[in-house]
Amino acid sequence: MKRLLVVAAAAFSLLAQADTYPTAKAISIVVPFTAGGPTDRVARDLAEALRKPLGGATVVVDNAAGAGGSIGANKVAKAAPDGYTLLLHHIAMSTMPTLVRNIPFKVESDFEYLGMVNDVPMTLIGKPALPATNYKDLTTWIGANKGKINLGNAGIGSASHLCGLLFQNAIQVDMTTVPYKGTAPAMTDLIGGQIDLMCDQTTNTSSQIEGKKVNAYAVTTNKRLTTPALKDLPTMQESGLKGFEVTIWHGLYAPKGTPADILVKLNTALKAALKDPEFIKKQEGLGAVVVADKRVEPAEHKKFVAAEIAKWSPVIKAAGVYAD
Repeated sequence: MKRLLVVAAAAFSLLAQADTYPTAKAISIVVPFTAGGPTDRVARDLAEALRKPLGGATVVVDNAAGAGGSIGANKVAKAAPDGYTLLLHHIAMSTMPTLVRNIPFKVESDFEYLGMVNDVPMTLIGKPALPATNYKDLTTWIGANKGKINLGNAGIGSASHLCGLLFQNAIQVDMTTVPYKGTAPAMTDLIGGQIDLMCDQTTNTSSQIEGKKVNAYAVTTNKRLTTPALKDLPTMQESGLKGFEVTIWHGLYAPKGTPADILVKLNTALKAALKDPEFIKKQEGLGAVVVADKRVEPAEHKKFVAAEIAKWSPVIKAAGVYAD
């Protein structure tokens, strides 16, 4: 009897919160990475864009970095399902199940999927002294230097690490992977010639490409980009790697069990935020494309992540890399 009363009280509490949501307290968007990075910037822009469609609610960003993005994700998975603790995560939602040992939650069943936010293209770049000015020349250089090539990334499990794994797998050439603690030191060494190649987000590479500080070879989208610094770059598919497509997407999540009424309010607010001209402008400035397709629907968001898990799992297993 006592147990029934506790369950009933908890259910009543959630219903009461659903009636007052989102005015009771601040909504926290947990970012599982350090402040100042690309995902953090997306989260802060989104927090601002969500305030109006959520009736002026206070929306703040909470950085909880570590373990390939799993610490922050676990914080949200274990949070009260009341709509006040959300997760903004990127492609790592599809790689953590394979990449992170002993992951303490289940990506596909411990979250409510709210909708996708954006897609960020990747670019394949090389050190300025590399004697290849286009992708065809690059493949010739790679063929002549097998066993000598250093491929940098921003750390195990990072976007640049994943793109690099897929690139090696696609061309069937193993390179020496050099992980850094973030994009900045990796880019510094690439420009300085300490590493040879890197595949990273346009948010991190566009200014370096525009300033001619690195060689740029291709973009990882299925169509060419239109931004001035990147419009002349071919796609990887154009360059001969059929089916090669990598975008670093972001999605929004709530803890499993969040009341349906709150989920509807959050998804409606998200859709409004994604149409906000100021938010779109800020995302374009980061080289990102705001999602405007069916992936803004929770079911399609979840379906997309499941497909991404299936895509990345064999790549990670074949590479034999793990983030503890």
